[in-house]
Amino acid sequence: MTDENFASDDAIDATDATDPAETEEARVSALRAGLADYELDDEDAALLDLADAGPDAIRIMPALPVLAIVGRPNVGKSALVNRILGRREAVVEDTPGVTRDRVSYKAEWSGRQFTLVDTGGWEPDARGIDKSVAQQAEIAVDLADAVLFVVDVNVGPTSTDEHVVRMLRQSNRPVLLVANKSDDARKDLEASSLWSLGLGEPIPVSAVHGRGVADMLDLAMEKLPEISAVAKEEIGGPRRVAILGRPNVGKSSLLNKAAGEERVVVNEMAGTTRDPVDEQIELGGRVWRFVDTAGIRRRVHLQQGADFYATLRTQAALEKAEVAVVMLDVTEPLSEQDVRIVDLVLESGRALVLAFNKWDQLDDERRRYLEREIEQDLAHVDWAPRVNISARTGRHLEKLVPALEQALESWDTRIPTGKLNAFIAEIVAAHPHPLRGGKQPRILFATQASTRPPTFVLFTTGFLDPQYRRFITRRLREDYGFEGSPIQVNMRVREKRERRT
Repeated sequence: MTDENFASDDAIDATDATDPAETEEARVSALRAGLADYELDDEDAALLDLADAGPDAIRIMPALPVLAIVGRPNVGKSALVNRILGRREAVVEDTPGVTRDRVSYKAEWSGRQFTLVDTGGWEPDARGIDKSVAQQAEIAVDLADAVLFVVDVNVGPTSTDEHVVRMLRQSNRPVLLVANKSDDARKDLEASSLWSLGLGEPIPVSAVHGRGVADMLDLAMEKLPEISAVAKEEIGGPRRVAILGRPNVGKSSLLNKAAGEERVVVNEMAGTTRDPVDEQIELGGRVWRFVDTAGIRRRVHLQQGADFYATLRTQAALEKAEVAVVMLDVTEPLSEQDVRIVDLVLESGRALVLAFNKWDQLDDERRRYLEREIEQDLAHVDWAPRVNISARTGRHLEKLVPALEQALESWDTRIPTGKLNAFIAEIVAAHPHPLRGGKQPRILFATQASTRPPTFVLFTTGFLDPQYRRFITRRLREDYGFEGSPIQVNMRVREKRERRT
């Protein structure tokens, strides 16, 4: 490795990686000054200001406002999502019922970021479509700050639309009535018939052609709050624990045993629980808020109506939790469902504890197979605390508390900027990034952007290979623990400023 490749003033220097704490500020100042030679944007500056502000600077990022799109099947909701996002994300077909799950996307308009939620109308059948679509809309509205209610201008108001409108009126959420498929001025006149729905002036748009969408979004931004009122982080109070797992794995039994009473229905028939049940429980000398969630079934689009909505409510419970306990039945082989639920927790960024239930029923032969299954299917979460319990008898339930505390402590952990840069310097000196196209990407500066989960940002001169980022993540765990918490390591590749002559 040459001096030109790496050991320059504006890159992390490992020379004093073991300096005492008082020199860390000087190290950070020097590295920070070196970034002045690079092209930085406003978001970069905000991150660096956070690093300069010291150990108390880390804040939980405010929850983005949520805009939900609801409407009966085949009115063009997914096409509107694609138009708002400016890319083809949602599946669009000329048949009703293509979207069946609630899907969230990050979107931006006029410099404001928000979460866009695409919901599917239930597949039309001879019975109960009005009720099903309204139920779907109700869930979406519960989890939104404002709603776009999409109606097909070519069809006009239907009984299904009126059924959803009754629910929307009771929701106390701002609603914009969107008259989709209005491709020309003549269609705009036809949109006037939608006044009869009682939701105010209809907004004519064409999701396919983009007509009127900008005006619609301008109005939507006026309705959305700066910070979400429904998805915002709760500060203080009992820590929130979501109990997740496939149906009939013992989630309700665990909650009942922890509460010391029959709090929720327990039945051998899978899928007894439909709605999440909140319960404040004293366990291990402190109060926790447990949420018993409906089991997640294998494939959403094969579920019956009630199970479909239970899945949506389960995802909502996870969004509001801080730590998830994923329950696994040791008497049965680990399944694709189990792994999918674990991955759902990882995607949400929540802390994670694995609870292996029915441990008292485990024999030696099954134990050998189980260890192999864990090594094969759960290797990517080998950092998560494991607790062997019996929810039915309460055996080893007390071990759940230290596992939860450990996971939450990791989730809240912050590494001071000086220590983080010294750590990065040390591992880069021992294991430099391989050359890419004859050049070696350099890490200029490192900072922790947030906690919950711990999120690190590396300012670099080039793209870091995924395996090198995994190496940094692994070393972070080796040196700082982070048992029970996911870690995110992001990059910001920056070019040097052109020097003016």
